[in-house]
Amino acid sequence: MLSRINARITFATWRRPRAILWAAAGVVTLGFLVALEIAARRYGGVPGPMATLAEGVVFAPKPGPLYGGLALTMVVLTWRQRFIAAGVAVGIDVVFVLVRWAVGAKVPEGHFFGNGALWVMLGCAVIAVTRRTGPERALLLKGVGLGLLLVAGRKIGDTWLLITAKTRPMVLDQYVATADHALGNPSWLAGRMLKATAPVGTHLLDLVYAQLAVAAIVVALYQLRNVAAERRFPRHHLVRTFLVIGLLGPAIYMIFPVVGPVFAYGPGTSGTGGVQWAVADLWPHTLPPVSAPHPVLYDGITPRNCMPSLHTAWATAIFIHTRKGSRIVRYAGAFWLIATLSATLGFGYHYGSDLVAGVVFTLTIEAGLRSLDRGWDRSGIRLVAYGTTVFAALLLAYRYLPMEMADHPWVFGPLLILALASVILLYVRTTKLWEPKAAHPVRQPEPQPELV
Repeated sequence: MLSRINARITFATWRRPRAILWAAAGVVTLGFLVALEIAARRYGGVPGPMATLAEGVVFAPKPGPLYGGLALTMVVLTWRQRFIAAGVAVGIDVVFVLVRWAVGAKVPEGHFFGNGALWVMLGCAVIAVTRRTGPERALLLKGVGLGLLLVAGRKIGDTWLLITAKTRPMVLDQYVATADHALGNPSWLAGRMLKATAPVGTHLLDLVYAQLAVAAIVVALYQLRNVAAERRFPRHHLVRTFLVIGLLGPAIYMIFPVVGPVFAYGPGTSGTGGVQWAVADLWPHTLPPVSAPHPVLYDGITPRNCMPSLHTAWATAIFIHTRKGSRIVRYAGAFWLIATLSATLGFGYHYGSDLVAGVVFTLTIEAGLRSLDRGWDRSGIRLVAYGTTVFAALLLAYRYLPMEMADHPWVFGPLLILALASVILLYVRTTKLWEPKAAHPVRQPEPQPELV
């Protein structure tokens, strides 16, 4: 009896700080979402992430994130439950489409489906609260939370991009372009090479660049394929890294606003930018001159989303999380990384310096998340501290030493590559030590012949 009382006291003592931590995290998250909602309406006159998500219950939403979120939610369901959930989602969408058609409601192109996926995710949450108990309730709520986080993350990202364009009128592209001379201006070279491969190369890389989120969902589903059978999530998976990258990346955008070479040194693309906003119309045929950089004014709609390159960061995360998969999964992860790097440079969306920073950014976040799971120790602290230091040093060098980097490319170019390689090497060596060592079977002594 006394042991039971002690066990309950111990459990309650352990549970109280954990509950307080989750409550505090919930309050901070709610405050963050409310702030984004206010900022979106103030700067852009558009609904923020919370209102957009709520509108998706009735109004025509973007289909991709919602069905991707539903796919992640279904990893906790049995195959029978998955077929039912998918069928209900499609059925609800069909009803919505027929109703909109009957009343003559106009919807944006490509926004026909998606309501059903959101309804099913919310329905799973209701079932978890009302029909499940204990670990089964927690597992189903985790699945719903994972799916809704993916959807909310996309909408939060859109709001952040709007905020960067409205609150950072001056951009620092001249600083990065000048510093990029140390790397040989790879965006200008890649842009000419990609144009030479048109239309096949441009179509292929455009598809890879645009479908990065789809690739991430496929890899995440591969990692989480055993959740339904094991009734638990793995300690670390790709979705967590993706979300943290998307949460922290825009904060760097606000500190270091950059639009990219096709905008700052070209005609822009996707309906934003223009030669009238460019420093000069040089990309990709003429290298920018080496001159003292200064902030320049740019339009109020192009996102300042270049430093660091989050497309590079996310593609790097996909590459890392496919290393333990089958051969075809490993090859696919490597292909997606190479193709994404080629697209970011070839289309003029990023400078080479952005890519270096993006890789360091991802490795540091990945190291932090893994350390958080396994418990912080000296190796984890050292890796995260080193990655953070290198990342900060890169930003400071791009901002305050661009002329020195351009004037001495044979010094600073190798230094940039060496800094990147050092973070990669330390990450590989440290995480290899973290891997559980396989137990080798003890070799039994061979039987000896009996002596007569």
